[in-house]
Amino acid sequence: MKKFGDRRVVDGVDLAVPKGTIYGVLGPNGAGKTTTLRMLLGIIEPDSGVRSVLGHASPRDASDRVGYLPEERGLYPAMKAREAIAFMGALRGLDWKTGRERAVALLEAAGLGHAVDEKIRKLSKGMAQLVQLLGSVVHRPDLLVLDEPFSGLDPVNQEKLEALILAERDRGATVLFSTHIMSHAERVCDRLAIISGGKRRFEGTVDDARAMLPQRVHYRPREADPAIAGVLPADAVGNDGEWRFELPKQGIEGLLVTLIDRGYGISGLSIERPGLHEAFVRIVGQDAAGNGIGGAA
Repeated sequence: MKKFGDRRVVDGVDLAVPKGTIYGVLGPNGAGKTTTLRMLLGIIEPDSGVRSVLGHASPRDASDRVGYLPEERGLYPAMKAREAIAFMGALRGLDWKTGRERAVALLEAAGLGHAVDEKIRKLSKGMAQLVQLLGSVVHRPDLLVLDEPFSGLDPVNQEKLEALILAERDRGATVLFSTHIMSHAERVCDRLAIISGGKRRFEGTVDDARAMLPQRVHYRPREADPAIAGVLPADAVGNDGEWRFELPKQGIEGLLVTLIDRGYGISGLSIERPGLHEAFVRIVGQDAAGNGIGGAA
């Protein structure tokens, strides 16, 4: 638990990150994600509760085995990319020579081989952000913690970051990252937690989250007829000749037989599972409603 003044920012967030997985901490802005990660790493101290990082009760005892990309980016602008990465590795106990060698390999693998000797001030914002990320993995940490890593990146660099996160997991690292962008979490997370109002509202897999919402049916008859509304489920909504409704609990087979028997036919039919974004909105929205507020900050 953590309070700032009279405001309880984190209130009973319980996380257990399985070794060798990619674990996402999702939540709207102001949900308590950054504070939770900073308490885990020992950057700030909790007011109450316990934590364990790689088996250590004190996060500092595991610091050389941890890589961290903070939400606030910062590199020395006069440093060259290679030196910046090696410097960050040295802060985690990596010798300078090995750090410089690994920096070159990491930059080349990330498509930044041309920027090895470029000063940070000459790099684009996205390139500089990737350099800082490479600096957080150059010492090959067992745990990689990334706070809003996709913020400010263009789509190309976002894909590079996703590839790097997957590569770190495949190397054997555990990756813990926070985000409010559902598409990234949906693609790379093995498990995730959703935080809202300083509390954990959900924990499980992406499929677990999506399963909280019913599947949706998109149906288009061969012939438009307003009378079809009397055959479709009560929640069916028509628009431009297409009808949408929740997949009936008993299945759709009986309904399809009825539609065919009555001559409506089937011009188009699809059944779609809700995405993580829809599940997130439902979970966070329920939390906001339960607290009597219009939305989460």
